[in-house]
Amino acid sequence: MNLILLGPPNAGKGTQAKKLYDEFEIPQISTGDILRKAVKDGTELGKIAGPLMASGAYVPDDIVIGIVEERLKQPDCANGYVLDGFPRTIPQAEALDRMLEKNGKKLDAVVSLEVPHAKLIERGSGRRSCPVDGSVYHVDQNPPKRAGYCDKCNAGLIQREDDQPEVIEKRLQKYDAETSPLKAFYAKKGILKSIDGVGSPDGIYAELLAIVSPA
Repeated sequence: MNLILLGPPNAGKGTQAKKLYDEFEIPQISTGDILRKAVKDGTELGKIAGPLMASGAYVPDDIVIGIVEERLKQPDCANGYVLDGFPRTIPQAEALDRMLEKNGKKLDAVVSLEVPHAKLIERGSGRRSCPVDGSVYHVDQNPPKRAGYCDKCNAGLIQREDDQPEVIEKRLQKYDAETSPLKAFYAKKGILKSIDGVGSPDGIYAELLAIVSPA
């Protein structure tokens, strides 16, 4: 099962991808997670990507495409994967088509999570992360037991630079301009499905499962 979860920042793609992994044991491939790890580790890629991500800008297509191509070659992708955050642009989608064709594979479905901008900003700006163990909280929806501190290691929680409201708004504007056309791209292929991304994670997953189970 080869899937794309399409949607703007904070639409819940990562949450749903993890649920798919738990049920089908296919890996979630999040370009955002890969890039953030590179920034944290101080790699050459991280040095390029860090300032761009902090300002709300996207990392250039050629870098992201290379990352994804290498990741899809890993053994755990043999039986399928969930792409989260890729492709973002038509050139990236075309590059993915070429990768799949070269390996005799295809996409089974592209699912777009639809969420209003106001809700996306609320979700992102309320997120807090642990810099030590990576745990993620939300000040309203999933607060830590002790405000401002990680439940697991008691480290002080931080707000990532790309979770600042003004950065989120900039990213959403870029999404509308560059990534929304992907819906038309995949609709023409007959594999695009849209679901409401507002509601409980389990309820959203039930809708998602009804779409992807046949694959």
